[in-house]
Amino acid sequence: MSSEATKPMGERVGAAPLHALHVETRARVEFKDITGVIQKAVEESAVASGVCHVFVPHTTAAILINENDDPALQKDLDGFLKQLAPQDREYLHSDGNCDAHLKAALIGCSKFLLIENRRLVLGRWQGIYFCEFDGPRRRDLRLKIIAG
Repeated sequence: MSSEATKPMGERVGAAPLHALHVETRARVEFKDITGVIQKAVEESAVASGVCHVFVPHTTAAILINENDDPALQKDLDGFLKQLAPQDREYLHSDGNCDAHLKAALIGCSKFLLIENRRLVLGRWQGIYFCEFDGPRRRDLRLKIIAG
């Protein structure tokens, strides 16, 4: 993550700020744990209870909530997605990254996370992953932290 991790973007009066984060990926496929960065943004916000909306504005990247204890699960997930959408298959979308679009579509580009006591509400083994399927790249991520 870059040092701009929780830089607020333009906002309306009375509206919760939209935060811009940047994610640097180093491989074509990468599952990058961003739980700590999002937790930090929540702690720095004035929101004790509410929701954090996480959104990735790219068609070949996604946001995943899954186990963050065993890194072997990331390899298993990558293998599973490769079986569903292999890179070397002939697709009608011929830019060479159709598999990345399909994988991102399966996982999804956004998640809503609950906040209680200025902490993300996650299960014991859960973490938040930025999923890169067409890297390496410098990617954007948006957070909207809302009291409620």
